[in-house]
Amino acid sequence: MIDRSGLAEFLRRHREALQPEDVGLPRGQRRRTAGLRREEVAALCHISADYYSRIERERGPHPSEQMIASLAQGLRLSLDERDHLFRLAGHNPPARGATSEHISPGLLRIFDRLTDTPAEIVTELGETLRQTPLGVALTGDTTRYTGPARSIGYRWFTDPATRAVYHPDDHALHSRVFAAGLRKMVTLRGPGSRAAHLMDLLLADNAEFRAVWDEHEIGVHHNGVKRYVHPEVGVLELTCQILLDPDQSHCLLVYTAAPGSESYEKLQLLSVIGSQYVVTRTSPHT
Repeated sequence: MIDRSGLAEFLRRHREALQPEDVGLPRGQRRRTAGLRREEVAALCHISADYYSRIERERGPHPSEQMIASLAQGLRLSLDERDHLFRLAGHNPPARGATSEHISPGLLRIFDRLTDTPAEIVTELGETLRQTPLGVALTGDTTRYTGPARSIGYRWFTDPATRAVYHPDDHALHSRVFAAGLRKMVTLRGPGSRAAHLMDLLLADNAEFRAVWDEHEIGVHHNGVKRYVHPEVGVLELTCQILLDPDQSHCLLVYTAAPGSESYEKLQLLSVIGSQYVVTRTSPHT
């Protein structure tokens, strides 16, 4: 059963404890609100300000599990705080670990400060949870996919638009990397896992994947440098740095170019161009 007063108080206290700079927002002038404004929290959680205000005023409909998950993420709650929020709302907390998509507050704090570089937070299956604006400008919005296509490894073998982002000379290596990475996750998570489901789909429908899979490779990696092909600025050679959150099996990927290099200049240009010229992707698989 929902605890409306407890839920409202919990949300209010966490909203007032957050400062704009904690969530990547400008402070602005003449701010009198303690912490974040209700409309700022609503925007972070992708809900209407009116809906959020009604929850804090102990009114409105019973929030769904999806709504509570959005509130927990937007308010940068820890896993313990997230679970408490679910219980206040009358729901059982989601599972923790490899299947969880709740990003840790620490990882989000780092991500929110990466305003001038391509970066993304992904799951162990390569499902994009967050992208910086420059990340969207580089590869397109990869958070929009649904179903198996959320995984870049699955899209690599099924969606030509995904390959078009990467230099053609590197495609063979990418295929080996994605197949080896999926093999590792299938072994780690076992039958019945989401990784095993992706494996079954690709083995049934994709001849290239079957050929690469039959090589039984493991531990195939990039050398830290990836080459992207952008329709407006051309080829960019970017170094990928990875920060792992072992508790949630999430990775923060940050892409940078060597200062003074041609790719560095192209990245600066891309930050001006934005995402308006990114090639339109094919419709996501469901």
